[in-house]
Amino acid sequence: MALIALAADKGSPGVTTAAVALAAVWPRRTLLAEADPAGGDLVYRGAASHGGPLNPNSGMLSIAATARRGLAPDQLWDHAQTMSGGLDVLVGIGSSEQSAGLVGQWPLLGRAFASLAESPHAPADVIADCGRIGGDGPALELFAHASLVLLVGRTQPESIARVRDRALALSARLHGSQRGAGQLGTPLIGVLLVADPKDSARVVGQVNDMLVASHSGIRVVGSLAYDPQGADQLAGRRRGRLDKSLLIRSARQVSFDLNQQYGAVWAAPQGPSGAAPGMAR
Repeated sequence: MALIALAADKGSPGVTTAAVALAAVWPRRTLLAEADPAGGDLVYRGAASHGGPLNPNSGMLSIAATARRGLAPDQLWDHAQTMSGGLDVLVGIGSSEQSAGLVGQWPLLGRAFASLAESPHAPADVIADCGRIGGDGPALELFAHASLVLLVGRTQPESIARVRDRALALSARLHGSQRGAGQLGTPLIGVLLVADPKDSARVVGQVNDMLVASHSGIRVVGSLAYDPQGADQLAGRRRGRLDKSLLIRSARQVSFDLNQQYGAVWAAPQGPSGAAPGMAR
């Protein structure tokens, strides 16, 4: 199974952009889930495959009604839409007020997301955009079912410090307070930095050294290029060769590295539906 959850501690480090970019280049069929309790953005950013807007009522909002009677993994496809470019998505709720409909259902969603890769009919990995997280909240109930939680952060000193502190707190919450527990427990927790490509190797090394010194078992798994033009192309606000952008090129590298390291565990036989095309493969 493979549920990969992306989240941030504070601010706007680009969690949604990171989630879309990774889902777009993922090597297996992928379902992108906007699981941010504060509300999703893709209905405003993206277009449906038919050229019109995405339907805000089909996604996490419609799942909230269905899940009261239980939720089988394959039922997720009943609420998914295909974006322009071929990426399958569960659009998020419209606002934090609508999250009341999902109260108590996050563990159920987590199990369904994690089990979708084992579906005999339409298997897929799920990449979940969980937005900003705090010390408590519904996203933590979803994390318990993930294979990997990625904390997204920028490279400013205050952002790095917050990511480190959130990673340590999250590891203690999910794995216990024993040193190094994050290296052995599940879900694995990693840090994904959004960095200037010219400086990314140095910054990744520095942040990784900081995490190693914390004895948490948490490491930097890679970096995405800080690429505003590429992000605008990914969101459909700018034309150009998206597949040549620094953002997508760096997302491919992160995707490759993650699958090289964990792919044997995550891999699941593909069903007759095959793999759906991504937005920038």
